[in-house]
Amino acid sequence: MDAESLGQLLLTGLPGPELDPETARRLRKLQPGGYILFGRNIESPEQVRKLIDDVRDLSTVEPIVTIDQEGGRVSRLRLIGSEPPNAVALRDKGDRDLIKTHGRLTGQLLRLFGFNLDLCPVLDYAEDDEADNSLKGRCWGKTPAQVVEYAGVFNRSMRDQGILSCGKHFPGYSNAAVDAHEELPVIDRSRDELERDEILPFRALLPEIDSIMTCHSHYPCFDADRPRWPASLSHNIITKFLRDQLGYEDGLVMTDDLDMGAILNEVTFEQAIVEAVKAGNDLVMICHRLEMVEKAHQHLQSAPAPALHDALRRIDLAKKRLAPPVRTFTREAFEDIDARIWQLRVDTLGEEAASVLSVENGKRSPVELY
Repeated sequence: MDAESLGQLLLTGLPGPELDPETARRLRKLQPGGYILFGRNIESPEQVRKLIDDVRDLSTVEPIVTIDQEGGRVSRLRLIGSEPPNAVALRDKGDRDLIKTHGRLTGQLLRLFGFNLDLCPVLDYAEDDEADNSLKGRCWGKTPAQVVEYAGVFNRSMRDQGILSCGKHFPGYSNAAVDAHEELPVIDRSRDELERDEILPFRALLPEIDSIMTCHSHYPCFDADRPRWPASLSHNIITKFLRDQLGYEDGLVMTDDLDMGAILNEVTFEQAIVEAVKAGNDLVMICHRLEMVEKAHQHLQSAPAPALHDALRRIDLAKKRLAPPVRTFTREAFEDIDARIWQLRVDTLGEEAASVLSVENGKRSPVELY
């Protein structure tokens, strides 16, 4: 398989707020299928739009350009604008119109900058709102049914603006006791328990979700013969269960970041890349080290040809649905959307609580920094 085609399976981060000539050269050669932006890439509204225009100009095939813009602490664009309310605040308010507004404004903001896919909604439910497992503030429901209701409203509203969605973290972090950014969670639940709880939101919303992110937890009920084997590398979970049993045959599936502790501590980098594709993922995500993206490109050559062809077919199907950016970026358009996001925050939290941002306590978890 030619090098440019292999590049389509890569979802890569960028080193900084602009493309220096050497980075541009490397990316032009790699031809990644997608890009993900983080805080290190965000300095001003105009700069973000230029960076996205620049990576699109490097690409011979229209790239996926994505970000984590959920609300609350996991809202990368709060660095240059207002922080939207998080899922828990909107969930507890219980106003479907506010959730719909959140989805609409999120879609409009991302479209203005040139993003075409948002890495949300989170479809995990909050087994414990205070659990230290990366989900604090991010869950649309305390029950699976509540997640289906509220995440569904958000998802439909955002997609109406032309932004593709991503359900995460399949098959579910809700009962994780540790943060996968740091170590591998082991979730010792039965298949019946998982299907009753964690899987329910995914099963219900799969027809309306444009992509799925697989998580780095081990589920003994799926992979009893492979101790500490992450779901993101599991053929039993991704192909046999998600694709064959749940019917997500042609849907786009991506790994969570393969630079996380739950992967780095358990398998080699080459294993992670090859096994991710063999398991049924279409995009392998490497967020923080461009040199590792180049190594991933080399390792993809060892993946089975049928798995590579299947992944490329599904990536092509997904890319046919990508919407172009709003043609002209203006500061006025950004400030108008940003003002409405602030008003949504006030309407959700109240004037006094709205002024207390999620990062003011000085403690940031890995999910805010990744």
